[in-house]
Amino acid sequence: MGKSVAAMSCPFLREQPVAEGARIIRRAFQINRVLRDRQDPLAQRESVIVERYRFSREGVIYIMNLLEPHIKCSTRRSRALTTAQTVCIALRFFASGTFLYTIGDAENLVKSAVCRAIRKVYLALKQFLGVFVVFPSHLRPQVVKQNFFAIAGFPNVIGAIDCTHIPIKAPPGPNEGDFVNRKGVHSVNVQVSYYYNL
Repeated sequence: MGKSVAAMSCPFLREQPVAEGARIIRRAFQINRVLRDRQDPLAQRESVIVERYRFSREGVIYIMNLLEPHIKCSTRRSRALTTAQTVCIALRFFASGTFLYTIGDAENLVKSAVCRAIRKVYLALKQFLGVFVVFPSHLRPQVVKQNFFAIAGFPNVIGAIDCTHIPIKAPPGPNEGDFVNRKGVHSVNVQVSYYYNL
């Protein structure tokens, strides 16, 4: 019935005026979709890679090549994570310090897969700790320990490795404000120190 009404109102048009108008509007607002390979997280612009993973493309490739023998998935299943995906998931977690659910949502993975990927990369990186984390050897350990103790009263320390804010839920009680960092987010400031006992 709708077709006959349109034909009666415009008998000289072959197509319905509404359909042609809709087609013109769709063409005007058409956005070309760019599909990227989800198997390759490095198929993005360099600026996006640095923003998400805090490493350049070359840096991520170096880490992938270094860790691949330790984290390569042995399964032949089609849904198994690639080495690139595994490394990038862990780097994104380390760079952001956010929750596993957030990383999973961003990478379109379940929390358990994210957790396994982070654990794999962490354990592989741990094997290279002695290669990349080297403390100054020109001073005797006892001198370094005394200097650390003089600075902060920290006994038996010969070096420190950065610190980071770990996000937490707002704790209840009167001390809730003590856990708000400079960005206005609740977090715990964690510092990792290396102890050396003689």
